[in-house]
Amino acid sequence: MTINCLISNWSIMFLKLGYVFPRLGITLLLLISVFNTASCMGQDLLVIRKNIPLDSIRLSDPSIIADTESEMYYMTGTGGKLWKSKNLQLWEGPYNVVKINPKSWMGPEPMIWAAELHYYQERYYYFATFTNKAVKIDTVAGNIIERRASHVLVSDRPEGPYLPMQDETYLPADQPTLDGTFWIDSDGKPYMVYCYEWLQNLNGTIEKIELKPDLSGTLGEGELMFKASDSPWSREKDKDGKVRPNKVTDGPFLFRTGTNRLGMIWTSWQYDVYVQGVAYSESGNLSGPWIHEKEPITPANFGHGMLFKTLQGKWLMAVHSHEVVKGKYHRVPHLFEVDLRGDKLAVGKPFLP
Repeated sequence: MTINCLISNWSIMFLKLGYVFPRLGITLLLLISVFNTASCMGQDLLVIRKNIPLDSIRLSDPSIIADTESEMYYMTGTGGKLWKSKNLQLWEGPYNVVKINPKSWMGPEPMIWAAELHYYQERYYYFATFTNKAVKIDTVAGNIIERRASHVLVSDRPEGPYLPMQDETYLPADQPTLDGTFWIDSDGKPYMVYCYEWLQNLNGTIEKIELKPDLSGTLGEGELMFKASDSPWSREKDKDGKVRPNKVTDGPFLFRTGTNRLGMIWTSWQYDVYVQGVAYSESGNLSGPWIHEKEPITPANFGHGMLFKTLQGKWLMAVHSHEVVKGKYHRVPHLFEVDLRGDKLAVGKPFLP
């Protein structure tokens, strides 16, 4: 039951109470009126929780930024809400931090997937996937495809609010795109790296597009980096049981090793196992070519990762665990130690703050 439904039911109950206890009924109705007003203004009535252990939070696609100015960690992900922590162990949230234009292509209540925070040129940028379920852009192989795209919002503070910028769209309206992330390439220019979803092209891709210097829009068109089928480890079986390349590309995130080698972690499926692999650019820039490691780098059913440096300077990987409980995905954030000192990313043991 939604909060609005609860408020409506309470209002009816308090009206009845008002006939018996006039003063009590009037007081309670005033309180309900306040809640109704907040709801009409588009403010979710969230309960802010404190001192919540990381493994007690349900969150897909976790992304963490260590903010040196506030000496605070900020975490977001699918759902678009914000959590904050002083020590990575206990968290406070979730907070609403996004303010969009309800008349934009996103609609008044878009789904938000895989949000990330990036600090760049003294501002905080919110890269996320927005889906407007009311708009259908295509039907392929029986799948109805909704309007979905990666987009960028901005704020002067890590806590937000995060607001739209100049360009109404960053990527083509007739293509479903998702999981956009941020990278400054060797040419010094900013780029968005994102997935073109397999639902439409049937062989998901990871692509790049140049961003304007202030990240307020895109320049030119997207360029292919690699396809899901290029990976040697992501596999599935067709309806006849024959092995073929998996079609899913998910969650790209870029990094450099200690030898300045450019790498990318990204997620797909190895049959029915959700897992993350890594690829390296032979040219040292986004143009590749990209060479994939033969095996995944995370344990089974951990994926959609990102890397961040703690306030003490230690590199960690944030991922979510994946399992199906009563027919629904159950995903929880986890941290792993990583070593970037050599030529390749090495994933170590779980990190327990």
